[in-house]
Amino acid sequence: MTSRLKEKYVNEVIPALMERFKYRNIMEVPKIEKVVLNMGIGDAKDNPKSLEAAVEELTLIAGQRAVVTRAKKAISNFKIRAGMPVGARVTLRGERMYYFLDKFMNIALPRVRDFRGVSSTSFDGRGNYSIGVREQLIFPEIDYDKIDRVRGLDITIVTTAKTDEEAKALLELMGMPFKK
Repeated sequence: MTSRLKEKYVNEVIPALMERFKYRNIMEVPKIEKVVLNMGIGDAKDNPKSLEAAVEELTLIAGQRAVVTRAKKAISNFKIRAGMPVGARVTLRGERMYYFLDKFMNIALPRVRDFRGVSSTSFDGRGNYSIGVREQLIFPEIDYDKIDRVRGLDITIVTTAKTDEEAKALLELMGMPFKK
């Protein structure tokens, strides 16, 4: 069983992109490779329970087990040593990625307070898009009563697009609500 978003990509997005950018081969059409969810936990060094809670929440949001990220270098100003846990992340590919993106664009984003669309300037120059979410409560899986504190997370959508213009067209056709 395929997700709604993947069917939309195959049936609507590919033909529209081929027409707009004059691709000669269907393999030239950009696609979404993966979605990376990252949650940095500043108080993980003092409070190991907060790290466990963050990993649990990220696992619920993504539908896939999150891994703990560790510091690569020691930073004395932040009292962090190399190897200390500093966050959690999960990488989604395939069907899970499409299900997550569908849920994110159609359920979670409209639940953001005073939502007017996502920024269209958050591309990195190579066709990847990053967005920061201030609170994890916008996702329907998170129970408001069970969270200990509000945490934000970063979502990076990695595409095979060569330019930001192609990536923006891809995400717009997929249903990403950009600001007008």
